[in-house]
Amino acid sequence: MTAYYDSIAEQYKKSKQLPFRLHIEAYTYFHLLGNLANKSILDLACGEGFYTRQFQLQGAAKVIGVEISEKMIELARREEATQPQGIEYILADVLELGKIGNFDLVAASFLLNYAQTREELLKMCHNIFINLKPGGRFVTMNNNASQPPTSYLATEKYGFIKSINSPLIEGTPITYTIYGNGQKFSFDNYYLSTETYEWAFRSVGFQEVNWQKPIVSPQGVEEFGQEFWQDFIDCVPIIGIECVKGNEGKK
Repeated sequence: MTAYYDSIAEQYKKSKQLPFRLHIEAYTYFHLLGNLANKSILDLACGEGFYTRQFQLQGAAKVIGVEISEKMIELARREEATQPQGIEYILADVLELGKIGNFDLVAASFLLNYAQTREELLKMCHNIFINLKPGGRFVTMNNNASQPPTSYLATEKYGFIKSINSPLIEGTPITYTIYGNGQKFSFDNYYLSTETYEWAFRSVGFQEVNWQKPIVSPQGVEEFGQEFWQDFIDCVPIIGIECVKGNEGKK
């Protein structure tokens, strides 16, 4: 997977400018994240640093980005060298991360959907949990496991579709194909049920789990109209998740 993401790093970076990513994904994400002023943030699966840099711009006190792809990290560090923000980028696999600090917030844009088994998901969640201060939060955008495959093609007008080659059971690959800016590329996520996600969050010690359906930004409605976004809202291809660590959370 690492080598594959190295090969599509530039394309993936450009895809962040697609309207659905700006007006739904980012808007929903920041709605969940809330006020970032003076927060310490660990950004997992940070890619080329698209959100990492925004966290810093929104007043975070400390931001560290972690990414498995060397090419993605290279792009992030290049941006940091050009426009220094004091962000540290670490090349690492979240499955092997362990504890690197105590953060107010752990953020991740599309990380957990790369877990292929319950055990991998549990390990990711454990490594997220141990990097949070008591009372800290984990906020992520993720593939929505509850979306019925019959609606996978309904998002084509937004620049992406999903596809599967076999029925949805734990570990089934879900292929995302992204279009736009004259390009087309694909990558795989993996299906694990919503119940499996809830189990993993609770098993590592999170006391509260909240699910957030996509929200369209006012600017997105103004630019494209509410009707344009309705298929996205109806089929819910992505989902926001917030997990809260109790004040007496495990260290």
